[in-house]
Amino acid sequence: MNVLLIVIDTLRADHLGCYGYPLATSPNIDRLAAQGARFTHCFAPGIPTTPAHTTIYTGLHPISHNIVCHGGQVDLDRKIPVLPELLQQANYTTAAVDNLYDIKPWLARGYEFYINPSFRHKLRLLVSCEEINARAIPWLRQHKTESFFLFLHYWEPHAPYLPPQRYRMFYPPDKDPFSGPDTMERVRCQPIWGMFHDIWFKKLGPVRDVNYISSLYDAEIRHVDEGIGQLLDALAEENLEQNTLVILTGDHGESLTEHDIYFDHHGLYDQTIHVPLIMRHPQYIRPNMVISEMVQHLDIAPTILSAVGAESPPHMEGRSFWQPLVENRPFQGWDRIISCENTWQSKWALRTRNHKLILARRPDRHGMPPLELYDLVQDPAESQNLADSHVNEAQTLQEELECWISQRLARLNRTEDPILAQPISLGQKWDAWVRIGQELQ
Repeated sequence: MNVLLIVIDTLRADHLGCYGYPLATSPNIDRLAAQGARFTHCFAPGIPTTPAHTTIYTGLHPISHNIVCHGGQVDLDRKIPVLPELLQQANYTTAAVDNLYDIKPWLARGYEFYINPSFRHKLRLLVSCEEINARAIPWLRQHKTESFFLFLHYWEPHAPYLPPQRYRMFYPPDKDPFSGPDTMERVRCQPIWGMFHDIWFKKLGPVRDVNYISSLYDAEIRHVDEGIGQLLDALAEENLEQNTLVILTGDHGESLTEHDIYFDHHGLYDQTIHVPLIMRHPQYIRPNMVISEMVQHLDIAPTILSAVGAESPPHMEGRSFWQPLVENRPFQGWDRIISCENTWQSKWALRTRNHKLILARRPDRHGMPPLELYDLVQDPAESQNLADSHVNEAQTLQEELECWISQRLARLNRTEDPILAQPISLGQKWDAWVRIGQELQ
């Protein structure tokens, strides 16, 4: 069995057609979902990119692998194996078309072939899906007779959203984004304005409608979706489709305007931690499967290892759902998802099917209180904080979260919460980026 693992950076689940989005952002991804299994409740236990990918590779929660920041000052323990190393030991040819090595070196461990097409760009995340495919598809054709594990990382739809013009189809044609009421004020008060002004907002011109920027996010999804379609077509052309397990997910989502977070991926709300997970293997996975159990990134590595008949290391915390999936029988998902972040802000979250508690370790620069409680059934948008009106429930969930953290640390022979032990990696730059943005206005 070949394995093709696709991670689309910054892809929130609810902007895909197969997850109920009304706009035609994802016809090829929707086709992939129809041919296999779609998991409706997959979550990222660590955000953003570095913690998320480390979790995918190790099958460990961020509290265990200790990577809780993007960038950050902590390295992954060399004794912790990563998925490409384990597959290489199982006699797989391992390859990646990716540039995460530029961020942290362990994200390239275990690859016999590591192809980085982003060197043509000063800003490496501007590498396009066409450039990824121009390296990935020839590699597939050259190695089609080998048992391979191929990892592809697409950067669309990460900010800055600069899709080719032909994909900019999601803003109402009868509206003018450069006239009318100015709804961009809050964007200009946030780091994104200072970070990307010259390479993004300046190129777009004097946009006044914040919804126009959101429409470009959808256009970026449509752009990468076309790249996914070309990749899937190449699999079929090389007769690899029938014996290749294709897995597609996102490392995290994106907040477009919600919760005063504009075009970035911090905040442990579902816009950011709810990601797609789609799996296809024509010989093993029935089409049009929909799995509603809660799963998370750390389940991906043990599931892949189970699928190829390799043993998972005993320390892996994720759960393989391969056998129940192929046997079409129920499996035990997670009743709790614990997520964390320590990049722009320092927070923990405990999510059940019905509720979410968010606990801040450091002050929130968006002015949110240190404790948030949401009823996900009545308020899926997480707009009404119930922490003050449902004190007992908030206290119970907070105690459960703190107990989970303490128990995990004790098991790891550590005492300090990694969110507090490690300095916030980008939050200290917030004021500088905001100041730059103010100077550019």
